[in-house]
Amino acid sequence: MKKTKHLLLVAICIAFVTVSYGQHKRYAIKNGVGIQGGMTQFDIITDNFVTKKNTGFIGGLSASVDIPHKWYNVSYNILLSQNHIDIAAYSLSNPTEEFVEYKLLTAQLSFLFHAKLIGSNLTLDLGPMLQYNGDLELKDESKEGYVISDYDTLLTEDISKISNFNVNGAVGLSAGFGAFKLRAQYIYGFTNILGNLNDEDLNVGSNDNKFKGNQSMLAFTAVITF
Repeated sequence: MKKTKHLLLVAICIAFVTVSYGQHKRYAIKNGVGIQGGMTQFDIITDNFVTKKNTGFIGGLSASVDIPHKWYNVSYNILLSQNHIDIAAYSLSNPTEEFVEYKLLTAQLSFLFHAKLIGSNLTLDLGPMLQYNGDLELKDESKEGYVISDYDTLLTEDISKISNFNVNGAVGLSAGFGAFKLRAQYIYGFTNILGNLNDEDLNVGSNDNKFKGNQSMLAFTAVITF
């Protein structure tokens, strides 16, 4: 009987301590859904083409988790963008080099950690990103038939079928108060976005270098969280 009382006392103490500790560790974790939009600067880092970054636009949704007792928050983001890039080419009738503009549609899914530098008001953002993108499309179809610079026979329309699935990394800063933040982000492509061109049996003339390039994107957005 005395042993049973001792066991009962121990059980009550454990239950009391557990409840007290559990209450102490309760935090108000906040979930939010946000919309974001802004502008991009897009480029491809490559030795195959002479490129120049150009401006596009971006928008999407985010689902964020604000964790007060941790040094970081997390978010899931889905972004749609129309990007523009200029690639040097020349006309056979006028060999003066000029930049020909292409557009590229992308859909990006990312998971970001937001390290708190000044609480949630200033965070360092870092995480992986999966991307599906369309083909490189000439913005001005009258530029078809131009020859890509550093090639003799490769035409502007020949390089459209780039790799459609890519893996990126994103790093940046978010700053703001309450539900409103401004975000600057650099997105680098780990995979070869030009890799698919190596399977296209293109007429490259005497330039037989393999196609290789990595995406480089700057995104500047405003984020409103509800």
